[in-house]
Formats: sequence, structure tokens, C-alpha cells
Amino acid sequence: MPELPEVETTRRGIATVMPGRILTRFIVHEARMRWPIPAGLPDLIGGKAVLECGRRGKYLLIRFEHGTQIVHLGMSGSLRRVAPDEPRRKHDHAEWLFDNGARFLLHDPRRFGAVLWHAAADGPLEAHPLLARLGMEPFDPGFTAQKLHAGLRGKTLSIKQALLAGQVVVGVGNIYASEALFRARIHPRTRAGRLSPARCARLLDAIRQTLSDALESGGSTLRDYVDASGEPGAYFTLHAAVYERDGQPCRVCGTPIRRIVQGQRATYYCPSCQRN
Repeated sequence: MPELPEVETTRRGIATVMPGRILTRFIVHEARMRWPIPAGLPDLIGGKAVLECGRRGKYLLIRFEHGTQIVHLGMSGSLRRVAPDEPRRKHDHAEWLFDNGARFLLHDPRRFGAVLWHAAADGPLEAHPLLARLGMEPFDPGFTAQKLHAGLRGKTLSIKQALLAGQVVVGVGNIYASEALFRARIHPRTRAGRLSPARCARLLDAIRQTLSDALESGGSTLRDYVDASGEPGAYFTLHAAVYERDGQPCRVCGTPIRRIVQGQRATYYCPSCQRN
């Protein structure tokens, strides 16, 4: 699944083009996404100017004066810029056409993504049901180790699953959770509520370092991810320490990396560096 670095890389790509431009047409080729694309959306935003391209967690936010498009890339989707005359591929479900000739296509083979609308008249965007319960952004200066510790206090589920839940901190999906826990030397089965303030500080630093490295590399190369310009990321070519390296030696101590399943998701860790 595209995670925070992939979504933020995409946001940065579209933010160099969309803001200040007129969306001449929004075309829906397949409305049956995770939630149906609203039938009246093309008429609602056609001819309107994009003001800003933002992000909250794994949601892209394309803001207009009268509301915001909320876009999710699903399990294997991408939003990429293409040439005006480039043929649509199978699974290109929605299309944005701008007054300067720019054209973007939403590609989503599994149709687990979404393109929704939040009207400005419906109140603050942060109150939308998909956004209201999200945790803090990992790079928010106000998100401290103390707040991470407070958010995890009393939780009996594993720290890996607590990170994936997204209610304490957003954007640390399955891939980067394994990597961050390795950097912090925390076993993925450790109960979230057992983490001391010191280990929370170490974990927060590891989360930020892992996501920063991924952003610098353009995200992951897994699951055919491409950014807004159609380029794949290179994070795992350059940085992966444990993810999908089960059986291979740990880069720190040489112990074979192990793979376990938590909540139906694969977790990778070093049993020597990450003692429970």
C-alpha cells in the first residue's frame, strides 16, 4: 500500500502543477471505487481553480474555494502526470485536465482507493469522518515523545499494531513500521503500553528518520508504486534493513532476519537487535 512517503511524494509532485490552475474537466471513467465517486463531482469542480494540494495521513487533499477533493490511492494506486495524448491504461479510473494542458490519471487496479468531496459548507475539513480520528502527523513539531508515550499508555496491543492503527501517529504503515522498530531496537510484539518514555523518544526519532530517508528516495519500489511524474521510488534498493529480508543476515549483527504475521500483516525483525 502507498504509505506516507509515497503519498507525500505524490503531493509534492501535483503541488508543482495544480495550484493556481483551472481544472477544465474532471472525468470519471470508473466510479466504483472503495466508495463510489460522487456522480455530480465533475460538474461541481469543472471550471474551478485549485487553491492548494495538501495531505493528511495517507489522504491527498485537493482544495478548491468551495470544498476539497479527498483522494486515497488504495492498496496499489498512483496519481501520475501523463502527456495529453497518452492512451489511458486499464485501471485508469479518473482524470484531471487543466487549462495549461497538464493531465493526471488515477490508476488503481484493485479499486480500493477513493475520490470523495467535502464541501466547505459542511464545516471544517478536519471533521470529515475519514480524517477526524487520525493521529498526529509524524513531522508535526507539536508531536513529542511525551505525546507518543501518553497516546500508547494503557494499550495492550503490540507496538507494531498500534503504529498501524494510525490513532496515535499517522502514516507509519506496515513497511516503515518494521523498519522504524528495527532502528529503535524494539521488538514488534512488545505491548505498546509497556514502552518507557525513553523508548518512545527513540521510536519517534526512528520513525522520523525512516520516513525522511524514504522521502529522499521518492518512496518505495514495491507494488509498482510510481510518483506523480511516473517514476518509481528507490527506498528499498537503498535502505531496507529488515523488510522482506527474512533469512538474510542482519546488517548490524549478522543474525538471520525473521518474519512473523501480526494482524494478517507480515512483520520483519532481528531477534538479536530487537529483544522482547
